[in-house]
Amino acid sequence: MSTLRPFHLAIPVRDLVSTRDFYLNVLGAKEGRSSSTWVDFNLFGHQVVAHALAYELEGNNETLNQVDDDLVPVPHFGIILNFYEWQNLAEKIKKAGWPFEIEPKLRFEETSGEQWIMFLKDPSGNAIEFKSFKDLNNLFEK
Repeated sequence: MSTLRPFHLAIPVRDLVSTRDFYLNVLGAKEGRSSSTWVDFNLFGHQVVAHALAYELEGNNETLNQVDDDLVPVPHFGIILNFYEWQNLAEKIKKAGWPFEIEPKLRFEETSGEQWIMFLKDPSGNAIEFKSFKDLNNLFEK
């Protein structure tokens, strides 16, 4: 597999204080540039930018999609880690007492897509998936 380039993702957040705490202390991100209305985070080598909303989010427009035995929140963003990183992050999240939307688990066992997954939401309700493939070369295999 060729080397992947870092992605950039901008997400809306309700509050920069709780957002900073979550990304820095629960997920272990590093803070980059920031202003009074946004913060850059280095999340496993990817740039996630939290933009404070000037208005309150209206209602809960969450959509769920059935994947395997789980209802997966859509939209969501995710990061693929090696198993050691994934396992360490799962423990860190548990120790922080942060709730999971989908508890850490193995999905698609004994298939080319075998992967460990977990879902959680940040303080503004942005859904995040962390996964680790048994064999990263099967990332796009059918």
